[in-house]
Amino acid sequence: MKIIAVIPARYEASRFPGKLMQLLGDKTVIATTYQNVVETRLFDEVFVATDSEIIFNEIVGIGGKAVMTGHHETGSDRIAEAVHQIDCDIVINVQGDEPFLKTEPLQQLIQVFYHDDKKEISLASLKIKLHEKDDIENPNNVKVITDLQGFALYFSRSVIPYHREKSIDEEYFKHIGVYAFRKEALLKFSKLEMTPLEKLEKIECIRYLENGMKIKMIETDFIGVGIDVPEDLDKAREILNRQNR
Repeated sequence: MKIIAVIPARYEASRFPGKLMQLLGDKTVIATTYQNVVETRLFDEVFVATDSEIIFNEIVGIGGKAVMTGHHETGSDRIAEAVHQIDCDIVINVQGDEPFLKTEPLQQLIQVFYHDDKKEISLASLKIKLHEKDDIENPNNVKVITDLQGFALYFSRSVIPYHREKSIDEEYFKHIGVYAFRKEALLKFSKLEMTPLEKLEKIECIRYLENGMKIKMIETDFIGVGIDVPEDLDKAREILNRQNR
């Protein structure tokens, strides 16, 4: 199988415009993410897909590979345009604002497809257990529930599941927005209309579920920093400082 990684990157962001071009140490956030993905050595190729000339020039300027795309509402739609003419079997979507993603969870996602002999799985993604009440109730943390085989049943910004039966210990999982797609599933996704629940929750992977596609969820204990607001950038800088000591 030929496996590539694509990092969707737009300059504008509603909560933190220009966040990918903010400095993290002596490099921008997007450059840090790109180089960290390359250094995993898991991929035949790594690309940034963007509609921003600023981000495009940033990646090309460090010797990286970038693809210009049109405007898209979701990262998956952007990646679908970018990979349409690229020969590959599996596409890993790495978020541009997750600069510290490690090798092991990416390996876990890739292994899903090596064990899927019937090719039933359209995509795989990551989840991590939540423990703190504030994290569980935070609508910026997308929660996921799965069936007994680990396939996603639903994603929500609300608290799911609802803990009604107090004699049972509750478990809550946050969805980490790193996806591994079969290329054909990704291209199919891009041709589908946005679905009602996807529009309501503003969660793109719901479109897969509403169209009957299987999403395998892999539990990880990896704790990164998704840079959604300026305070997250401060946390990322603290992590980088600790790593460099």
